[in-house]
Amino acid sequence: MATESGHGAPTASEYIQHHLQNLTWGKHPDGSWGIAHGALEAKEMGFWAIHLDSMFWSILLGSIFCFLFWLGARRAKAGVPGPLQNFCELLVDFVDGSVKDTFHGKNEMIGPLALTIAVWVFLMNFMDLIPVDFIPEAAKRWFGIEYMKVVPTTDVNVTLGMSLSVFLLIIFYSIKVKSAKGFLAELTLQPFTSDNKFIKYAFVPVNFLLEGVGLIAKPISLALRLFGNLYAGELIFILIALLPFYLQWTLSIPWAIFHILVIVLQAFIFMMLTIVYLTMAHEHH
Repeated sequence: MATESGHGAPTASEYIQHHLQNLTWGKHPDGSWGIAHGALEAKEMGFWAIHLDSMFWSILLGSIFCFLFWLGARRAKAGVPGPLQNFCELLVDFVDGSVKDTFHGKNEMIGPLALTIAVWVFLMNFMDLIPVDFIPEAAKRWFGIEYMKVVPTTDVNVTLGMSLSVFLLIIFYSIKVKSAKGFLAELTLQPFTSDNKFIKYAFVPVNFLLEGVGLIAKPISLALRLFGNLYAGELIFILIALLPFYLQWTLSIPWAIFHILVIVLQAFIFMMLTIVYLTMAHEHH
């Protein structure tokens, strides 16, 4: 990898910045559209810039998930199941048990949604175990692509997009199950209430502030928890890659083994919090 100026080997700072930079496409300050060359130019593109690498890997991994489960369902048989069928049934049973233990309403979408989140987030997290230089160097040599981040969940735009989708489902089912009036009452008439009408309605602004903050905090915390854990894990792998080769294996293997727990746990937490939030949206208070 060349330095930003194009001369010599990169410094440690340049190496880290290069690996943390997304392949960004958007509108340049001069009005033209194209790929950003560096973090400063990507920042100047503003809100409507697109991280092509995050989009590519998240869509690709989502497609792999759909294909594997489609293939598992297509090859399913009543006799001795194959390895793929065993794997799919194991995941479906695990997610189904988690949903039944937490969600007590009637909604056929919760199970498939939870399964999709669990497997998709896990696959995106799993990309963090691939050596940090392997895919970026291949993309540069074979396709001339300068920047390539391969872990979509280290992009806050991806995690926020997923959490905002869950947030919209929370709002939708809150209104569908409780009606708009019931949902508004839930936001304004608790936790402080009273039998006295004057006191009851006097606390409406306070209740709305508290409940509104709690409602908005759900997607933000859901997104930042996943992003923060995976971003920190990727940064540690990058720092290890800066060390001499004989030290890299000494540190990267133990960290990778520990990181397996992190990527599985974060996928499980994202799935469980989604189930819990949708359970709350279906409950009457």
